[in-house]
Amino acid sequence: SIKQLDRYSQLILENSTAADTGEYSCWLQLCNGNKCRKDETKTGSTYIFFTDKEELFVPTPSYFEIVYLNPDKPAVIPCRVTTPSAKVTLHREFPAEEIETDGTDIIYDVKKGFVYQHPTSDHKGIVYCKAESQGAPQISIKYHLLYVEVPKGPPSTTIAASSNRAEVSDSVHVICTVLGEPDVDVNFRWWYPGQESERPAIIQNFWRLINRGTGHTTRISKSVLLVEDFEARDAGNYICIAQNLQGETTVATKVELN
Repeated sequence: SIKQLDRYSQLILENSTAADTGEYSCWLQLCNGNKCRKDETKTGSTYIFFTDKEELFVPTPSYFEIVYLNPDKPAVIPCRVTTPSAKVTLHREFPAEEIETDGTDIIYDVKKGFVYQHPTSDHKGIVYCKAESQGAPQISIKYHLLYVEVPKGPPSTTIAASSNRAEVSDSVHVICTVLGEPDVDVNFRWWYPGQESERPAIIQNFWRLINRGTGHTTRISKSVLLVEDFEARDAGNYICIAQNLQGETTVATKVELN
């Protein structure tokens, strides 16, 4: 529960568990009428360990987690512990070995986990952490490290139709494809000839990870627009707009009536 008082605010956490271990932050809200914004100059934070001998690692909702290794930014294997004095080591599953933490390229931060400062394709594979603290050692969940190296910027997009010439009553599908970073979402928008007359079209979006054969992992995102029972009003330009956090890319293809 949260109590708001005249000069301060108080967070009360009851029935705490090891899963509550982490950073707690608070900040001042500046309000003008019904609109409020965070005052970046007046924030505070603290990290709290909820010690549990039975749970040395902070519990996670899954037993397996993917960590992406980007060559231009640090990667974190987030095996955080509930006891700051615990001895934590990093291990590779195959070949079975302990990974040396040199304090330069690979460091351990008790509030984050193991940090690869300069990830390379040599670091990919499956790893796990081991923790010891006055008792039997405990093993963390497994982390699958995937190396990523794709261009930054707006989506790299292509478009293709099942056929650029269609007969009346044909089914035509147009595919918009983006290759990009595994952890970057892509949003799709479509413009097509029958849209103004509210011509029905089926649009399906999906994505999957692919291995490019060189140790690099890429995300392929697709949007498929399907027009059934092709008519004269369906002929024309099909435009796909793909958008990510860096911008958007517009591509188009034409489908004509035979």
